[in-house]
Amino acid sequence: MRFLTLLFVALFSALIAACGPEPKFHAVDLSSVTWGKDFSLTDQNGKHRTLADYRGKTVVIFFGYTQCPDVCPTNLSTLRDVVTTLGADADRVQMLFVTVDPERDTQELLAQYVAAFHPRFIGLYGDAAATVATAKEFKVFYVKQPGRTPSTYTVDHTAGSYVIDPHGKLRLYIKHGETPARIADDLKLLLAEP
Repeated sequence: MRFLTLLFVALFSALIAACGPEPKFHAVDLSSVTWGKDFSLTDQNGKHRTLADYRGKTVVIFFGYTQCPDVCPTNLSTLRDVVTTLGADADRVQMLFVTVDPERDTQELLAQYVAAFHPRFIGLYGDAAATVATAKEFKVFYVKQPGRTPSTYTVDHTAGSYVIDPHGKLRLYIKHGETPARIADDLKLLLAEP
């Protein structure tokens, strides 16, 4: 009987070890990547910004464009709900919207757009070269799709959001469609880290 008990314990331990630890985050953990280190863009108030400006805060970065018919307003609405869910912790989080359509997304348009979702959201833009460089640094895909006229094109783009910890390190990728509660859980975990 003792042999069977020991065999059961050994098999159970092996099964648990094979499964590995449970993931700490709901989002995809990017803690080991070496990209997504910085950007050099302008905010909706005309101020030059880099990631260092937000050191000490957890930063959520979403890449999109103001003419986006579905993914962008959905994600920004979700992030607005995350701010509400976080309560007082929201003061330690900064939401950034980076346009992948600098041709149409002017400073004034970005200011109106991000404010429609939350007054603390920041819109960022750059010229074509800065947009390419930032997208490359964060491994963001975007490509114009022709419309009926030259000015009515759409832009296919990466639909998720990136999370930078308070030390300026890229940590998470939030998939499009994630719930505000689960995003807030992940942000709270990062805010609780030393």
